Amino acid sequence: MDVNAAVAAASAIAGLLTGVIAVLAFRWSEREQARPTRTALHTDAVLPPGVDTVLSVLSSSAVVLDEGDTVVKASSAAYALGLVRGGRLAVDQMLQMARETRRDGEIRQVELDLPRRGMGRREGLAVSARVAPLGSRLVLLLVEDLTEARRIEAVRRDFVANVSHELKTPVGALSLLSEAVMDASDDPEAVLRFAGRMQIEATRLTSLVQEIIDLSRVQDDDLLDDAEPVAVDDLVTEAVDRCRHQANTKQITMATGTTPDLYIWGNRGQLAAALGNLVENAVNYSPARTRVGIAGRRIAAAGGDLIEISVTDQGIGISEKDRDRVFERFYRVDPARSRATGGTGLGLSIVKHVAATHGGEVTVWSAEGQGSTFTLRLPESGIARDRALPPGTDPDAEADAEPADEPSDDQLFQTLPEHIPAPEVLP
Repeated sequence: MDVNAAVAAASAIAGLLTGVIAVLAFRWSEREQARPTRTALHTDAVLPPGVDTVLSVLSSSAVVLDEGDTVVKASSAAYALGLVRGGRLAVDQMLQMARETRRDGEIRQVELDLPRRGMGRREGLAVSARVAPLGSRLVLLLVEDLTEARRIEAVRRDFVANVSHELKTPVGALSLLSEAVMDASDDPEAVLRFAGRMQIEATRLTSLVQEIIDLSRVQDDDLLDDAEPVAVDDLVTEAVDRCRHQANTKQITMATGTTPDLYIWGNRGQLAAALGNLVENAVNYSPARTRVGIAGRRIAAAGGDLIEISVTDQGIGISEKDRDRVFERFYRVDPARSRATGGTGLGLSIVKHVAATHGGEVTVWSAEGQGSTFTLRLPESGIARDRALPPGTDPDAEADAEPADEPSDDQLFQTLPEHIPAPEVLP
């Protein structure tokens, strides 16, 4: 009996302890559920009403700091710029501004140059940071990315400087020549000579101004408002006619060969100007009694067929260091030769902008002493593409065809019409 009583007493005590523990665990669980989470403290409970919604729609990067410099709220843009890392503000200059603003309540603004995250990117970030108090304990930091605006401003500044320099040369020459004409009024031969030079400089000035206007037009976003299907054959014919006089003067043969029924959807005038610039460059930079070839074809691409127009010359070629810069505005491989040919340094830049506006690209292959090949690749006109296919042909099946290999210079000339003789290159 004594043993049974002891067992019963022990069981009662164990049951009592289990009940007490269960009650304590239940109460502790309720207390934890009622306690605000860290996230809630750092958003809804801490931020003034409506601030979270306002910050979510701002285009600027937004960061809210508490009195301990801990990030209470940060927009996704702030993380993308690398302003916040590990729950802390990672830019010391901005952190110092926040502390000063918290101390005296004054709004501060500063522009900073920050290193960009990632080892492969050398350019930095230009930002404008503005710090203001938010309530009694919080500080709001707004950061605007000025990198693209700075780049555009630098391009504009360089363009204005280059235009001023390029215009000053012919204008100065005209001024000096006019003085020479006045001084040589008693010498008819000198007057004729100086007048001829004035005419050359005036023509160069006119060409420069016109190309500046053309460059401004091709940068217009509304360039394709007047788009239409443009036949590649017509573009090639117009480009050849434009340069026929210069080519005949240098005894350069213009050889053309294009696939029939090729059409591009775009602005006819701008496309003609782009191809004309390529052909004109090929003629100007080719030795006498050589050949310039213009070839067009259709190539298959993932997003739809492309029209490829190649202009090949047997000229002086372009060095590797200059190849990546030939499409820059006012850049000349050989400034002395450009002055002799009347080049302005804007032709290839216009070609690049026309190609980009029409959803295409322009590339160059070149070797010094062997010549160059400039290639325009532009989307084919949908209307013309259906027109070029034989009846009953599935357009989608044609789009799946394997693209042809890139032609070499020799292959390009071999595809040109046989009735155009290959001129002999004389010493």
